Amino acid sequence: MTITQPDLSVFETLESEVRSYCRGWPTVFDRAWGSRMYDEDGHEYLDFFAGAGSLNYGHNNPVLKRALIDYLERDGVTHGLDMSTAAKRTFLQTFQNLVLRPRDLPYKVMFPGPTGTNAVESALKLARKVMGREAIVSFTNAFHGMSLGSLAVTGNAFKRAGAGIPLVHGTPMPFDHYLDGRVPDFLWFERLLEDQGSGLNQPAAVIVETVQGEGGINVARPEWLRGLAELCRRRDMLLIVDDIQMGCGRTGAFFSFEEAGIVPDIVTVSKSISGYGLPMSLCLFRPELDVWEPGEHNGTFRGNNPAFVTATAALEAYWTDASAMEKQTRTRGEQAVQGLISITEENLADVKEYRGRGLVWGLEFHDKGRAERVARRAFELGLLVETSGPESEVVKLLPALTITPDELDEGLSTLARAVRETA
Repeated sequence: MTITQPDLSVFETLESEVRSYCRGWPTVFDRAWGSRMYDEDGHEYLDFFAGAGSLNYGHNNPVLKRALIDYLERDGVTHGLDMSTAAKRTFLQTFQNLVLRPRDLPYKVMFPGPTGTNAVESALKLARKVMGREAIVSFTNAFHGMSLGSLAVTGNAFKRAGAGIPLVHGTPMPFDHYLDGRVPDFLWFERLLEDQGSGLNQPAAVIVETVQGEGGINVARPEWLRGLAELCRRRDMLLIVDDIQMGCGRTGAFFSFEEAGIVPDIVTVSKSISGYGLPMSLCLFRPELDVWEPGEHNGTFRGNNPAFVTATAALEAYWTDASAMEKQTRTRGEQAVQGLISITEENLADVKEYRGRGLVWGLEFHDKGRAERVARRAFELGLLVETSGPESEVVKLLPALTITPDELDEGLSTLARAVRETA
């Protein structure tokens, strides 16, 4: 694909140096539909990024777009803080009927603010308030957000350093596979809890991702998650599952923890809950944990009514028959695996491992700089992929759940070419 030099001057001179994704994709995007994005010169890109998991149903999904346009055209409330609105009522009823009740989940629903880190902050605050303790346990290579409380339970040294102050009251433990199976699961964690001289204060809660997205597509085994849930129950700690990127069907089931058969005390949800890329997040928790005082946690944009509208449309369109959606995602995931197997077999000396679940996959190379070169070449060939991991050593595949088999094959072929041409 021939790419003309875009005019990036205003971004480079006026926008902050903090910008990141645009550096890897140096063009000016103008339109998007389904699994395709188009720049202002008309070049087409197949999207294996999906708004970092915020667009599970693709760009400008026509069902969601129609619901949003109809709502705006009738002058539906757009900004409502936490006022009771018709759009919020409809979302809550739909979420209860299509998501919570079929899974026998008892959760109360909190709207903490528009972003994932808002949901994490509210989860941590609630856990501390309920348990009367400060310490939170997280895991190696975790990522939970960029605000201070979320950073304190995030593993990435670069992101933590941006806080500029000590990040306290968080203690990391080894994630599944971190010690390559050389010691029994939770041996270190249990020992610290038992030993009065360990220096670990009794934690209020443990926060975990079932699949670490930003951490390098590290997948926790169901038995490891069950062991963690049992440990939390036995040791009087709340279990928080951060399902911000891996929820809303990304791994197959609506919630990523369903496969393990556990019921967390608190769950954070964001990204694709609105379905359309509109800011929205939820903090879900057991009813007996709902000890908030009115207004104790609030935010100006926690009532994003257009997001309620598209979220309701997404649930009705894709989760009325959850089994069909889950089966489709798993089928597409199996297709992705076949593509990754082919890439691995063709590049045995270079590929360290591929791993993932559902429609989130990572391809890791022995050469830690290879992933960024592959992503750069993929962009030149018309494919958008990002990298993840503490040293950006993993190519991350995050296509829309609605991607067609032909589009998925096309993207995997382009990825294979990018790997081949960066050898």
